[in-house]
Amino acid sequence: MLQDITKSAKAVVDELIEAAKLKEGQILVIGCSSSEIGGHSIGSYSSLDVAQSVIQGVLPVLEEHGIYLAAQCCEHLNRAIIVEKELAVKKGLTIVNAVPQAKAGGSFATVTYQTMKNPVAVEFIQADAGIDIGDTLIGMHLKPVAVPVRIQVKEIGKAHVVCARTRYKYIGGERTVYDETLN
Repeated sequence: MLQDITKSAKAVVDELIEAAKLKEGQILVIGCSSSEIGGHSIGSYSSLDVAQSVIQGVLPVLEEHGIYLAAQCCEHLNRAIIVEKELAVKKGLTIVNAVPQAKAGGSFATVTYQTMKNPVAVEFIQADAGIDIGDTLIGMHLKPVAVPVRIQVKEIGKAHVVCARTRYKYIGGERTVYDETLN
């Protein structure tokens, strides 16, 4: 089952990168319930092994494309975000003092924290795209105009998967001309 989770996670991130036209230096936020992947209610059966399988599927792909991972913590850490310190400094994000644990932050954030080179927690980020694995509610961490992205993989394990990209706001009225090449 763990190999299937890794394979599915990789397929989701591959497809989203292509569909959202993500570029080097952009940010992908992932919210992930290892409980839901295992067929349990969110927050009830946290699994570091399941989370590790997800990170093994997504992180190499993101690194290959130069895309930053932002891992959403669970509600016990107010859905803080785990990122590389490099990104926090580059974007001027306020770093907060919290280290996720399986039952306080969630398994995915915990494994991400343990895997990253120089991880930090921040309270807020505006990501360019997102993957929500198990209905974790990542919307608060996306840029203001989120657009659903329909992908082939609908579940990882038993968890529902929803993806989104963002686009620039359209402003103006009926005579406005838009540049369709912008995301």
